[in-house]
Amino acid sequence: MTDDMTDTVAQGDPRLLDTDVAQRRLTALGPLRLAYVALDGTPRVVPVLFHWNGEEIVMGGFAPSARGRALRAKPRVALTLDTDEQSPEVLSLRGDARVTEVRGVVPEYETYMRAGMPAEAADAYFAELRARDMLMERITVRPDWVAVIDFRTRFPAAMPEWLRS
Repeated sequence: MTDDMTDTVAQGDPRLLDTDVAQRRLTALGPLRLAYVALDGTPRVVPVLFHWNGEEIVMGGFAPSARGRALRAKPRVALTLDTDEQSPEVLSLRGDARVTEVRGVVPEYETYMRAGMPAEAADAYFAELRARDMLMERITVRPDWVAVIDFRTRFPAAMPEWLRS
């Protein structure tokens, strides 16, 4: 799907994952914002690094964690991947989180952590994790609801004329 066709696809439709905006957000380095409900019933939003494998958002963390326990109890989550610049691009996703425990390093965790670290530092960090035989949580979300907010290609009329360029 090209971005010039996105005005015909309704917000919420998972086919929006195929747009240029969605693909840019899913492959950009940096965190997403994960919204979930904690065990005490309060809402939480946390920045989390991630890997997109073409079907799922994959996040990793150390087990056991309060977040993992909360996601097991109430798996419904919302995710946002956005930009800070004018005009912003926003990819908003919803789905159910699935938490599995992994002995050792979650492969996707290593992928995204290495992308932001010097090679020598990453080698040392992961050697230490492997030596400790860590238990990690692999958290996956397969989006079942997708929205793209893009004021250049999807909603250009919503942007003030003087900001369009």
